[in-house]
Amino acid sequence: MSKIKAVIFDMDGVLIEAKDWHYEALNKALQLFGMEISRYDHLVTYDGLPTKKKLEMLSSERGLPKGLHQFINDMKQQYTMEIVYASCKPQFYHEYALSKLKNEGYKMAVCSNSIRNTIEIMMQKASLENYHDFYISNQDVTHGKPDPEMYNKAIEKMGLTPKECMIIEDNENGIKAARASGAHVMIVESVEDVNYENIKKHINIFEGGMQ
Repeated sequence: MSKIKAVIFDMDGVLIEAKDWHYEALNKALQLFGMEISRYDHLVTYDGLPTKKKLEMLSSERGLPKGLHQFINDMKQQYTMEIVYASCKPQFYHEYALSKLKNEGYKMAVCSNSIRNTIEIMMQKASLENYHDFYISNQDVTHGKPDPEMYNKAIEKMGLTPKECMIIEDNENGIKAARASGAHVMIVESVEDVNYENIKKHINIFEGGMQ
């Protein structure tokens, strides 16, 4: 088995408990035009997709005028930032995990369907910006998740093979992208699962050290 040299993180639901923030912000923008996404649809259909893709789906499925996409997207980003500045705070178990991994020589990066500005601000507010080698956002690729493009790009940028990398993901679209990249995939259900002991346990399993 290859030795794992890098850990690549999704952001929302992995490093930041932001799923509800995106849901609330998009709905606030959609409500300006009398439309919203139900919580069920958000969890089952839209979770983990870029806002641009969500709006395209709303146009084809529910007749949202395409001319409103940019305005709704801009308002959604503004509402998201308001929530981030109010709610995004450091979590000790994340800081501890990433500082230990960095000290042990692992390369680290964030690959998120969010825009770059959102990633940068969330990582700063969570005090995690100094641990990552780089970020890849939906603006850095042609296709967001579930396409593996951003994970392929990150692995290539690190100069590693997929089997030397472990990706941490939490939602169906992200898991599809991670698996398609050929890397090892650690699946989590909540941000609390992203702790040092759990990460090291998965690395050991993938390296064949324990079953």
